[in-house]
Order: sequence, then C-alpha cells, then structure tokens
Amino acid sequence: MATKKQRRRREKQHRHEWEEVYVDEEGRELDPEEAQAIVGSDERTSRKAQPEPRSRRPVEPPSLRRTMKRGLLFFPLMLLVVFLIGAEELTTLQKVVQTLMLMLFFLPFSYFMDSLVWRSYQKRLAKQAAEKRK
Repeated sequence: MATKKQRRRREKQHRHEWEEVYVDEEGRELDPEEAQAIVGSDERTSRKAQPEPRSRRPVEPPSLRRTMKRGLLFFPLMLLVVFLIGAEELTTLQKVVQTLMLMLFFLPFSYFMDSLVWRSYQKRLAKQAAEKRK
C-alpha cells in the first residue's frame, strides 16, 4: 500500500497532466483527428499545453513610511541582539545608542532593497507585456 506521501505525489501528478495539443504551421491549435486529416501524421508538430502562470502578489513602490514601519519592527529585535551579544561593560544607554547606529545603516539599506525589487518587478512586467504583444 502506498504511503500518504506517495499518494499525494501521485494525485498532484494527475492534477498537472496536460493534454497534448497539435499545432499547424500558423500556430493554430488543432484537434488530434483534425490534425491527422489536414497534416500528415509524420509532419504534425505537438506541444504540451501550458498552465496559466500563477499570479504573484504585486510589488508596491518603495516608500519611506513602509521603511519606517519596518524599522519599528526591527528596532526591538536589534536591541535584543545587542543586549545578548554586546559587551558586558557597556551600559544600557550605550547599547541603545549602538542599536540606533545599526538602524542608521538598516533603514537606508532597506529602502534601497525595496527600490531594487520594485525596479526588477517593473522590468519583468515590461518584458511580459512585450511577449504578449508578439
């Protein structure tokens, strides 16, 4: 008897089986019988039907507001790390100042990463739009 993992894998494979589609010279899809009647059996070309691509979550443009919110979330975590890893001779005020210094590097870097992701998303959208026009 198949294990749960094997059954799930088999079910997934059956869900994703694609039917074979016949295509003529102009790129039109044909039924298998129509393809044999119009085009000789040795000249026909076939391809697998592609599933619709998954829609991804849209990427929002970079904003200082979102970067500051992220900073507010990470500040306590960084403070905790500084307290756990920091030197024993540092006072609490010095550890807080050290965390603020880390935030001065983290916030611009976070905004920069958001802008990189945004630009790559825009390029991907432009590329997909160009491919659809072809």
